[in-house]
Amino acid sequence: MIKTEQPYQTICCICENLRVFLKWLFVALITGGLIGGVGSLFHIALNYATELRITHGWMIWLLPLAGVLIVFLYRLCNIREPRGTDLVIEAVRTSEELPAIMAPLIFVSTILTHLCGGSAGREGAVLQIGGSIGNKLGKCMRLDDEKSKNIMIMCGMSAAFSALFGTPVTATVFSMELISVGVMYYAALVPCAVSAVIALEVARACGVAPEAFQVYGIPDTNIGSISRVLVLSLLCAGLSIVFCFCLHQAGRLYKKYLSNQYLRAAAGGALVLLLVLVFQTREYLGAGMDVIERSIQGEALPWAFALKLLFTAVTLGAGYKGGEIVPGFFVGATFGCVVGGFLGLHPSFGAALGLVALFCGVTNCPITALMLAFELFHFTGVLFFLLAVAVSYMLSGYFSLYSAQKFVYAKTRPEFINRCAH
Repeated sequence: MIKTEQPYQTICCICENLRVFLKWLFVALITGGLIGGVGSLFHIALNYATELRITHGWMIWLLPLAGVLIVFLYRLCNIREPRGTDLVIEAVRTSEELPAIMAPLIFVSTILTHLCGGSAGREGAVLQIGGSIGNKLGKCMRLDDEKSKNIMIMCGMSAAFSALFGTPVTATVFSMELISVGVMYYAALVPCAVSAVIALEVARACGVAPEAFQVYGIPDTNIGSISRVLVLSLLCAGLSIVFCFCLHQAGRLYKKYLSNQYLRAAAGGALVLLLVLVFQTREYLGAGMDVIERSIQGEALPWAFALKLLFTAVTLGAGYKGGEIVPGFFVGATFGCVVGGFLGLHPSFGAALGLVALFCGVTNCPITALMLAFELFHFTGVLFFLLAVAVSYMLSGYFSLYSAQKFVYAKTRPEFINRCAH
């Protein structure tokens, strides 16, 4: 009797797996196509806003007004305390609802931030756009159970990230690894991977070029080069703690001394403009991709990482929108370029290491960071990036850009801790 039932159960299991696979394949194709288009539009709009700001320099003086407008838009949609990417993370892990209005809100408010010179990134926006649209698509397709909703949010996040950065492997792993440190949501692998690849192809068709850099001066593998990489990675881990602390503390200070959101946004914009006047530079406005590119070419000012951190904390703490990861790329690349050169590494290679190590430290996503290094830097210096990611992950502690991120397992021992990030 048992022998008769086993083949039948095996066939049923295979058929059920095939049914689920076909369902998610269909859903991911639609999600990747739609969100790939939206992500491409977002990329093009951001580039246009940046070019407009550079061409018409007077636009930065509208930054306080842009901040007030962002607060007004969120208030108009009955969102008084925006939680941004933290809300997306909570929605994946729990039954928290993700409002559809989040996508157009973060789209417009991020464009406003970049148009007027706020120091912010873009990945936080795409995670929110992708997660919100993915959630809405799931409802339209009647995928109403909670587990399907969670997968749809991750699927949307992967598609949007892939369309914007052109890194589908990183995008696939990031959405599965970000939510709970120590646990990977492998059930979302097929929909996340398929949607990321489709979104990449849509972005390419729209003329969005993937991000990629040429790294110079990768050393031979020996005790000396390994030691230098370990020291730089350790320093980047410490810097990632400072980065997270400063961004969170800036928000707390704004709320402590300026309880009114409109005043907070206006004051933050005014402070950014004051910093521009004091330091006589506009290089720290916007995302700063041009500075990142120069760093990986081997050129960076010794104080660039500190000023970018300051500009970003003042901007995002006041309530402007965008993201923290690209500013993190800026801080890590410029820091690695300078300190790597001081340690005896080629500045270009040091910048690449710094970018990846800091990203790992602030997101607590080591596999994603390693995939990012492979895709951005053409699979060069693999062993060194592996060491940088491992060291940064362990030594960055339980700090994170996202307070909703949970550490399921400890970083230094195989122990279940289930604690929230600092």
